[in-house]
Amino acid sequence: MKCIHILTPVKDSIELTLQTAEAIMASEFRTPFIYTIYNDFSTEENTAKLREASERMGFELVNLADMTEHPSPNYLLVLQTAQQRALAAEAGLIIVESDVIVKKNTLQDLFDGAMERTDCGIAAAVTVDENGDINYPYLFAKGCENQIFPEKKHCSFCCSLLTLDFLKTFDFHQLDPEKNWHDVAISHQSQKEGFKNYLFTTLPVWHRPHSSRPWKQLKYKNPLKYYWLKYTKGLDKI
Repeated sequence: MKCIHILTPVKDSIELTLQTAEAIMASEFRTPFIYTIYNDFSTEENTAKLREASERMGFELVNLADMTEHPSPNYLLVLQTAQQRALAAEAGLIIVESDVIVKKNTLQDLFDGAMERTDCGIAAAVTVDENGDINYPYLFAKGCENQIFPEKKHCSFCCSLLTLDFLKTFDFHQLDPEKNWHDVAISHQSQKEGFKNYLFTTLPVWHRPHSSRPWKQLKYKNPLKYYWLKYTKGLDKI
C-alpha cells in the first residue's frame, strides 16, 4: 500500500462530521493520504457548509447528487467509487464514520499495523465512549483491552482499514444492492478470501453510536418502534 485513502459518508450530520474531519486532518501521518467526504444528499445549507469546510480544511468533497439520482443512503456507491480510486492509487482504504473521533496516531498506526500483517484483510480500531470504555459495536471485546487479535465476528466500519490486497480480490459491485449497509458482508468476504480481520483494542476511537442517524437511537429507547420502522419502511438493511 503506497498511500492512504480515507473516507467519511454523511447526510446532514454536519456538526459531528466537521468534528470528525478536524480530527482526521489534524492526524499525524508519515504516509501520503487523501481524505474525502461523500455528501449523500444533504440539504443545500449543509452542502454549503461542507463546501466551505472543504476549502478551509483541505479535504476533498464529493457530492453524490452529481453522480446519481438514487435517494440516500448511497453507501454502496460510496464503497464502489472509493474501491476503484484506492485500487488505481494502490492505497489502503480507511472508512471513518461521521460519529467517530480519532486520535492523532490512530490512522497511521492502523495503517502500519495492517502493513505488518501480510494476512490482514481488515484492520479495525475499537470504539469507546467518552469515558474510554469499549462500547457498541464492540461490546464483545470488553476484557480484551490493549490487544491486537484476529476477530471472527464482523468488523464495523466505524473506523476500519481495508487492505489493498483484499480490495484486489473482491469487487464491491458484487454486493447486494438491496442492502443499505455492507460491513457484515465485506467482513465475511474478507475471511472467505483467506484473510484475517484484526481488531486493534490498542487504538481506541471515540464513538457516539448512531449520532449521525438519530432515528436508530430508537433501537435502545423504543425497540418496538425501531423494528416497526425497520421492517415496514425497509430501513437499515444489513
